[in-house]
Amino acid sequence: MSMSRLTVFAVLALLPCRLEAQRNISVEDLNRIREVSDPQVSPEGEWVAYTVSVPDTVRDSTDTDIWMTSWDGARSVRLTWTPGEEHRPRWSPDGRYLTFLAARDDKRETDQIWLLDRRGGEAERLTDLPGGVSDYTWAPDSKRLALIASDADSNVIAQESDTVLARRRPPIVVDRLQFKKDEEGYLTHRRNHLYLLNLADATRKSELLTPGDFDEMAPAWSPDSRSIAFVSKRRPEADRDNNWDLYVVDATAGATPRQLTTFPGPDMDPEWESRGPSWSPDGNLVAYMQGGRDELIYYAGQKVAVAPAAGGPARVLTASLDRNPLSPTFSSDGSSVLFLLEDDRVYHLARVPAAGGRVERLVEGRRAITDFSVGRGGKLAVLASTPATPPEIYAVEGKDLRPITHQNDAWLASVRLSPVEEISFKSKDGTEIHGFLVKPADYQPGVRYPTILRIHGGPVSQYFNEFDSDWQILASAGYAVVAANPRGSSGRGEKFSTAIWAAWGQKDGEDVLAAVDYAVGQGIADPARLGVGGWSYGGILTNQVIARDQRFKAATSGAGQGNALAGYGTDQYIREYVAELGQPWKRPDVWMRVSYPFFHADRIVTPTLFLCGDEDFNVPLLNSEQMYQALRSLGRPTQLVIYPGEPHGLKRPSHVRDRLERYLAWYGKYLAPAQGSAATR
Repeated sequence: MSMSRLTVFAVLALLPCRLEAQRNISVEDLNRIREVSDPQVSPEGEWVAYTVSVPDTVRDSTDTDIWMTSWDGARSVRLTWTPGEEHRPRWSPDGRYLTFLAARDDKRETDQIWLLDRRGGEAERLTDLPGGVSDYTWAPDSKRLALIASDADSNVIAQESDTVLARRRPPIVVDRLQFKKDEEGYLTHRRNHLYLLNLADATRKSELLTPGDFDEMAPAWSPDSRSIAFVSKRRPEADRDNNWDLYVVDATAGATPRQLTTFPGPDMDPEWESRGPSWSPDGNLVAYMQGGRDELIYYAGQKVAVAPAAGGPARVLTASLDRNPLSPTFSSDGSSVLFLLEDDRVYHLARVPAAGGRVERLVEGRRAITDFSVGRGGKLAVLASTPATPPEIYAVEGKDLRPITHQNDAWLASVRLSPVEEISFKSKDGTEIHGFLVKPADYQPGVRYPTILRIHGGPVSQYFNEFDSDWQILASAGYAVVAANPRGSSGRGEKFSTAIWAAWGQKDGEDVLAAVDYAVGQGIADPARLGVGGWSYGGILTNQVIARDQRFKAATSGAGQGNALAGYGTDQYIREYVAELGQPWKRPDVWMRVSYPFFHADRIVTPTLFLCGDEDFNVPLLNSEQMYQALRSLGRPTQLVIYPGEPHGLKRPSHVRDRLERYLAWYGKYLAPAQGSAATR
């Protein structure tokens, strides 16, 4: 692709105009950090397409654009410039086109597929489906695309020209077991289906391949462009379990899908996997992620597996690996399956022979590799981050990584970051727990500092070696930050994760308190000025901790819960609740046990700030409202902040900034971070 004035502009935009003195990071820097994601190696291997997201403070939204960088990293080109989100870039296999998803010019605000000709010209819109496109993939012959599109929203009956009709919506009729999902809202029988788009067809009409009352996801073409693999639960009452399976259908209207996997748990669970199954280059095998036992829900370990495309028993390739793999993808020569390997506080790039054998860690290090793209001839590009560097794209060279994007270099040169240290310590029962410690900016040995315990969500998740702007901003404000991966976290095997099964707040509560004890014992944390906080399960465990321990002088509980009974039937986790806790009328003792914070709210003395979005269907607002009301009734210092129009993860840049500013104000009020105190050991 030829260089242009846009290329020159894009390259210059990434370079600092002059070397400035480094300063401490601040809340203002949330608008300066560029979020790089979704690397895609071009067919000839000379370029890598990717996305860059930045806050648009004028529209109070995120602006995401498509970029590409040359394989040697010398040239970067910004390809899209319109406000809004252009995302999911994908090359046509013949290298002629680059497509992406965007809601450009769509008054319904639904994503459609757009096509860029690499020879030049404006992007062309390929689809106009009322329900929008959520996923798509090119056929190897570069003539067709398989796509996932939603049924039209039958609840939108308004005409744009009639303002009265525009405000009128019919009742939402619910008759499904799982009837809510965060960011999607109420679930009716509006489904996601597999469609076929033929570029040779002058009408560009998308043809429905999989009708019916089912959801299809994650399409993947066979190498001969004749078949499409996808993920679905094609059976009645599918809401009652998480048993996703792989199916294959001929790329012809009217063809009947054929079930490929029969494992009773989830195969390629869409809640964990963002990409589809992967065909071997010869078309004989399909690689995918096999979940653990269905009754263990998200606590169970996953495995890399392959299934014969023609049918037959699947083979698990990582049976002895007690760690979670992600995104299995065949190597370009078909000899192995590449995948992301989650380990203790890190994500590696790994591979296993397609015929079975030893797992090899291709790229290790104390970092987080969270995405990758396989090119022809064995070329590999990865998205990687460290505690000192936001995610960027790297070329894999042997066991090493070579940076090929530099979106945050100029910003990093202007700020001073606090070092992030890995720590290990013993919990109350002697179990070894791992985590991180960030000392405050301008730290002086022998001085104790106000310290904030941060608790991650999940619970099956972990803090790992990636860049965390919140930690850095808290440290810049004068706080030490301690973050633990308590039992229930991922990264250390299934036994470690399942240790909190139906017993939230007990062992994991002891583990995070041990992290604070460690920071105090090291002479860093001031035991009289301790704060705690987290989001999602981090908010849930925060509530558990302050109800069981009174050492904290300030808490922030984001999108949390104190009374699981109140959550039953009000969020998206009906299957998970029943699997782990049982039905409330049959096991009330278990439900009361995990509802400890609400039923012992009178033991909470910590001033607590509750925060939540009013459209959160993951951990709905009522949970935070209830805990706030309990503390307010008791006369405890408390406040509730509600973010309008927000789901579980805040979207609007103004709200993201407001949340962090409120953290700083709340902790500042009760912990007084300006002064350190002499350490006593």
